[in-house]
Amino acid sequence: MVRILTDSTSELSAARQAELGVEVAPLTVHFGEETFRDGVDITNHAFYDRLRRAEALPVTAQVNPEEFVNRFRTHVEAGDEVVGIFLSSLLSGTFQSASIARDIVDETHIFVLDSGAVTFGLGLLVEYAVMLRDQGRSAARIAEEVQAISGRVRLLAVVDTLKYLKMGGRISGASAVLGGMLGITPILNVQHGVVEAAAKVRGRKAAFQWMDRRMEQERPDLTLPVAFGHSDAPAVLAECRAHFVEKLGLTSWLESDIGSVVGTHAGPGAAGIAYFVKE
Repeated sequence: MVRILTDSTSELSAARQAELGVEVAPLTVHFGEETFRDGVDITNHAFYDRLRRAEALPVTAQVNPEEFVNRFRTHVEAGDEVVGIFLSSLLSGTFQSASIARDIVDETHIFVLDSGAVTFGLGLLVEYAVMLRDQGRSAARIAEEVQAISGRVRLLAVVDTLKYLKMGGRISGASAVLGGMLGITPILNVQHGVVEAAAKVRGRKAAFQWMDRRMEQERPDLTLPVAFGHSDAPAVLAECRAHFVEKLGLTSWLESDIGSVVGTHAGPGAAGIAYFVKE
C-alpha cells in the first residue's frame, strides 16, 4: 500500500484527512512557554483570538526528524511505501527533517518531496497525489508526477493587515507604514517556494481585478482542482470565492481554513485562491 504523508500547513481538516486517507504531521506553535501542535491542540478560532491580543508573534517550529522516523518506520515495517509531501524548504526545515528520517529508516521505499508550496497550495498537491494513488500508481511514480507538477502551483491572496508580516520580518517597517496610511490591500503570491508581495492596490475589489489580470497571463488549468482558503475571515473568503467562481466558471472547488503556523505570519483577515497553471 502507498501511504501519503504531509504536514499540517497543508491545511487539510480532520474530516478531509480521513476522507483522503492522508496522514498529517503537525508543526508546532509556541506562545511563550505554551506549546501547541498545529491543528491538534488549539482550534483555529482560539489561535487567532490569542494572536490578535499578542504583543509579540508566537514562534513556529518544524516537525523534528524523530517524529518522522517513528511514522516512517511504522509504515515500512507494515510493508507499505510512503510518499511525503512537505511545505517549501525555503520556509521551514520540515522537509530536511523528513529527508534525515528517510535516510535512517529506508531510502528505497520512502519518497520525500519539497513541494515548493505552502498552505492550501500544498493541499492541492496532496489532493493530486491521492488521485494518483487511487489510480493505482506506484509510490515512485506518484513522487515523480507530483514533483513535476509542483512548479505549476500558484497561490494569490489578499491580506487584511501588514502588521503580522512586519512583525515576522516578511516586509519592511516602511512598507507596513505606507500600506496602513494609504489603505492599501497587499496581494501575496506564493510560488517556487517563496512568499512575495506581488502588488499593492486600493481595496479588495481592485485586488481581485489585479489577480484576474495575473490569471490572464498564467492561465489556470481547470481540469485540476482549485482551492480557496482564509485565515479567520469567512466574509473575505465568501467575497473571494464569489468573484472567482463566476470569473472562472467553477462548478467545484476545495476550501481550507489557514491554521496556526501559516496564520502566525499572514495574520487574520487573509483570503485567496490556489490553482495549477497550464503547461
